[in-house]
Amino acid sequence: MSTQIQRRSIFLVLISVFLLWAPVESIRFDLESGHTKCISEDIKSNSMTVGKYQIVNPNDGHPLPDSHKVTVRVTSAYGNSYHYSDHVTEGHFAFQAVEAGDYMACFFAADSKPSTSITIDFDWKSGVAAKDWTNVAKKGSVELMELELKKMFDTVQSIHDEMYYLRGREDEMQQLNRSTNAKMFWFGFLSILVCLSVAGLQLWHLKSFFEKKKLI
Repeated sequence: MSTQIQRRSIFLVLISVFLLWAPVESIRFDLESGHTKCISEDIKSNSMTVGKYQIVNPNDGHPLPDSHKVTVRVTSAYGNSYHYSDHVTEGHFAFQAVEAGDYMACFFAADSKPSTSITIDFDWKSGVAAKDWTNVAKKGSVELMELELKKMFDTVQSIHDEMYYLRGREDEMQQLNRSTNAKMFWFGFLSILVCLSVAGLQLWHLKSFFEKKKLI
């Protein structure tokens, strides 16, 4: 059991390193008028997150049509709102997550006649990726090596926090399993007791019936 847990921990560390060092790129998606599209991001508590969005102009060199505007709302897993913009063509948000869980960024395009398709560029970063390392280097006037070391330190710190978070989740799952097993044991015991009671009542009823009919 301990060997499996160690293997799982090593595997999770490798995945975390890959995700943290993988280049973060913006995504582009289409949104039909009168529809809503939501994008989720799993964010840990006390992590910094930043995002920016912009509608792509379908006609370069010309102003955006009036129909190319969206309403954007960012909410936590518990429904708390962290960002809201109505009828905009671009915007950004930045906040420190107080609650851990899946945060949702929802884009809504008002209904229009005829129906139009809006293309949106969206960039959402969290944790280490949310830090502007260029500004850090300029403000601190640090050398390139020092900057890389700071990146590595923050990455290791994020992995350390992630491991503690996963360990806590594993303890919660073990407690849930123990509680479920105990409930299933008592449920099975009560089920057997009820079955035996019903069988006893049936035998007593049949015996009484046969005695009344003088069959026994």
